[in-house]
Amino acid sequence: MQSVMIRKACIADVKAIYKLIKFYADRRRMLARSYSELYEDVRDFLVYVNRGRVLGCAALHVTWEDLAEVKSLAVASRHVRKGIGKTLVKAALAEAVNLGVQRVFALTYEQEFFEKCGFHKVPKETLPHKIWSECVRCPEFPDCGEVPMIIELNSN
Repeated sequence: MQSVMIRKACIADVKAIYKLIKFYADRRRMLARSYSELYEDVRDFLVYVNRGRVLGCAALHVTWEDLAEVKSLAVASRHVRKGIGKTLVKAALAEAVNLGVQRVFALTYEQEFFEKCGFHKVPKETLPHKIWSECVRCPEFPDCGEVPMIIELNSN
């Protein structure tokens, strides 16, 4: 059996995903997600699993025919800077290509990380207004400081 893998999340992963996201949400580094939201959106999530433990998660949420968002990217604090986040983003981008999505965006405080993954900063006005609907739930709204970033994909 493979000890490290990235796979689609399942219901049994939701509690671990919640804990990963909560760690960063408590530090105001990402938007909190309720258990209800996570169960509803579990099919959007990928998880990085090592020896049966979920060490990272990321969601790919399709927002329109040519646009998706990488969101809720979180890595266990003791495992940051080990390539887990980048591996999750690559897997999410591969899934986007398979779905036929042409552009993927992220709203992030980690601009340098996403630049290393091939994203570039864009003016928030260039993204559809719909994508900001979750922002009103953020404790930092309206001045959160998240950077909108996007990557163009070669999907066929």
